[in-house]
Amino acid sequence: MSYKAEEGSFLKRAHDTRNTAETRAFYTDWAETYDTDLTGEHDYVQPRRCAEMLSRYVPDRGTGILDVGCGTGLSGDALAEAGYRTVDGCDLTPGMLAKARETGVYRRLFEADLNVPPLDAADGAYGAAVAVGVFSFSLIHPDALDEILRLLAPGAPLIVGVNANFYEEGTLARKLEALGAAGRIERLTEEHGDHIGTAGMTGWAIAVRKASAISA
Repeated sequence: MSYKAEEGSFLKRAHDTRNTAETRAFYTDWAETYDTDLTGEHDYVQPRRCAEMLSRYVPDRGTGILDVGCGTGLSGDALAEAGYRTVDGCDLTPGMLAKARETGVYRRLFEADLNVPPLDAADGAYGAAVAVGVFSFSLIHPDALDEILRLLAPGAPLIVGVNANFYEEGTLARKLEALGAAGRIERLTEEHGDHIGTAGMTGWAIAVRKASAISA
């Protein structure tokens, strides 16, 4: 089901921003009320959905996990609630990172523009990653998956949470298909469900695994 955000709303503005400077400024402005807007006014369930999906593939709660585009830490909170103890986060916006730091769930937080690699992390540094609400019309381009895969150990899973409107647009789906065809990832599962429940926005939770024989 397609969702159209109300004119003037933060969700509408988030979908309308297009370049890095606009995106950073928008999320800087939104940082103070982001959690309230998404978990109070709306029911942003995608972080919980993705943490639950990750738990199917990563039973070891001590595994090092990268929360890609961590924002204020909603996904980090969901991972912590699922029992994960070693979570790092990266985000484009310092204001969002400052709020994420207040959660106390992250081992390390660092600023990163996923559209301009490399990120400040070593090859194969993480045993899993989540990217919740990161890929969108105005945020991170699907080619950033190449850099996320570089940071994952061979065989490590990646969970992507994305709103249905963007997934239906096709660029992320085509990138995943290309990575699968090249033998760089194994497709594990895709599940359609709520994204922001009370807003009527649906989304996909997608699990893939980095191929064991691929190092980047």
